[in-house]
Amino acid sequence: MSDLTPERIEQLLRGRLGRPYLHVGACESTQLLLPHDAPEGAVATSDHQTAGRGRRGRAWIDEPGAALLVSIVLRPAKVAAAAELSLVCALAVAEAVENAIGRPAGVKWPNDVIVEERKVAGILLERRDDAVVCGIGINVGQDEASLPVDARTPPASVRTLTGRGHDRGLVLVVLLAALERRYDAWCAAGLEPQLPELGRRDALRGRRVSVGDVAGTAAGIAADGRLRVAGPDGNETLVASGEVETVSD
Repeated sequence: MSDLTPERIEQLLRGRLGRPYLHVGACESTQLLLPHDAPEGAVATSDHQTAGRGRRGRAWIDEPGAALLVSIVLRPAKVAAAAELSLVCALAVAEAVENAIGRPAGVKWPNDVIVEERKVAGILLERRDDAVVCGIGINVGQDEASLPVDARTPPASVRTLTGRGHDRGLVLVVLLAALERRYDAWCAAGLEPQLPELGRRDALRGRRVSVGDVAGTAAGIAADGRLRVAGPDGNETLVASGEVETVSD
């Protein structure tokens, strides 16, 4: 079963996220389903997006009924701290993926979830007045043949990683519970208390990277969500945003 209808999901919810809950069979993007006055915790899901969006204007392509496509409205006091909130979301997604596959999931700064060097999920945060709409896409039911072959990072799904099918609804419920817990902790104390977990899951740490005109060794994530890059001279540069490329030796 992979039923995402309100009749099923609302019975499984563990907290306030997902209230209210909206599900449609298909849409342009779940980011467009929730009205501007939607309360914090409102969630929209869809079985298929006809114009899903990734970072930097890229398209997010999904196989109908295979991916978990969800948008969540949050209204933090620090609405401008998107870099931090993106990582909070990434930690929650990593938890949900790890729960499904039974082995570690990493976070690739700023917003991807990686398992064994393969991208399983992506996150897109969009500011809307005093709210942030968190768009999350998790590859759940795709087989190898339906995953894109031209992706910048080789993709995987929960199914390809475990060799069996999985219930998107159960992945969603675990995700929302993890996000609520991590979001509330972030609102109360900022990102710093979650840095040890980010460090444990950091898929870039110790690797040679380039971000725009900055090149060096990824040295972890700062308390404000920026990527720390150590240059050849040992000095660190803090990178707020950009496209990370890993550099082979």
